[in-house]
Amino acid sequence: QVRLVESGGGLVQPGGSLRLSCAASGTFFRISAMAWYRQAPGKQRELVASISEDGRTNYVENVEGRFTISRDDEKNTVTLQMNSLGPEDTAVYLCHADILQKSPYIKVIPNAPVVREDAWGQGTQVTVSS
Repeated sequence: QVRLVESGGGLVQPGGSLRLSCAASGTFFRISAMAWYRQAPGKQRELVASISEDGRTNYVENVEGRFTISRDDEKNTVTLQMNSLGPEDTAVYLCHADILQKSPYIKVIPNAPVVREDAWGQGTQVTVSS
């Protein structure tokens, strides 16, 4: 029902910048929090940055001040501006969204709470190397 497609990854030299973009499409009621994760070979997936529906952001310690996450709810997109990149940032970057769907019981229980779904993109490779 919901698809996330990332773009913007590539090869960049240390100190360079990249801008990642993630677009959501499909059927959904609302998109709540959105986030970027990354996973390097041999390492577990790491939450890099997240942004709530009202724009509050959080960053992992080692990207604070270098990365900026933002969202455009008109376009259903989330972006990650990455500056001062280093080899340690090399990873597959994945977009994640907390999707809110209307309850399937909404006609039986008019005020039934929304149903949450996790949506993941396929990932985009970021390689930082000289």
